[in-house]
Amino acid sequence: QMPLVESGGGLVQAGGSLRLSCAASGRTFSPYRMGWFRQAPGKEREFAAALRWSSGFTVYADSVEGRFTLSRDKAKNSLFLQMDNLKPEDTAVYFCAAQSSSSTVGYDYWGHGIQVTVSS
Repeated sequence: QMPLVESGGGLVQAGGSLRLSCAASGRTFSPYRMGWFRQAPGKEREFAAALRWSSGFTVYADSVEGRFTLSRDKAKNSLFLQMDNLKPEDTAVYFCAAQSSSSTVGYDYWGHGIQVTVSS
């Protein structure tokens, strides 16, 4: 099991910043990768950013490149998403996801999601 719990969401004005956290529980935690997805009202869930757990290599969607930064704390089994220069179009529910090392279907663990609202 790899329960994922997100925190850090909320309401912020355009141009502001938020830092999302994703904490994973479990005695052994060594996913292949972790990432953040988001789903805006009336839209499908979309990829935002991902991080290779072992190397720290990161990938970002074009829409967040240069504004969002991923990091991890291996000792705390945690993933962080620093979101700067937020825009109203970043408003969405953000989901933390993890792909276990044995997964053959991509991300196999998901958090419940956390709301991020950016006002104009």
